[in-house]
Amino acid sequence: MEAATGASEAEDAGEADRDAGDADAVTLYWLWHDPAAVPEGALDLHGDAHPFGPGMWLVRSPLTRSKLYHRIKWQLPEGTPLACAPLGDDPAGWPKFKGMEAGALGWLRGG
Repeated sequence: MEAATGASEAEDAGEADRDAGDADAVTLYWLWHDPAAVPEGALDLHGDAHPFGPGMWLVRSPLTRSKLYHRIKWQLPEGTPLACAPLGDDPAGWPKFKGMEAGALGWLRGG
């Protein structure tokens, strides 16, 4: 992975480091963006990343979900769909699948 370059992006990266919180704390995120949306330069994922397929990544980053989401979103063409979810989320404690039909996530839970 290549890091983006440029004065304003370097300043953003410095702010990201200061805003990240506990420098030793990192979160593993699942990240997806529309693979048809190509950024102007190399996509800076603000952490260690492993690609899984077109537009799909595992990212280990000290940033909060909001900060990581927005730093990636700013690099993609306007209107690009983007999903960013920490893998440590507790589905019982957060109704992110609320309103889905029964069994809709069976493939996820059952393998």
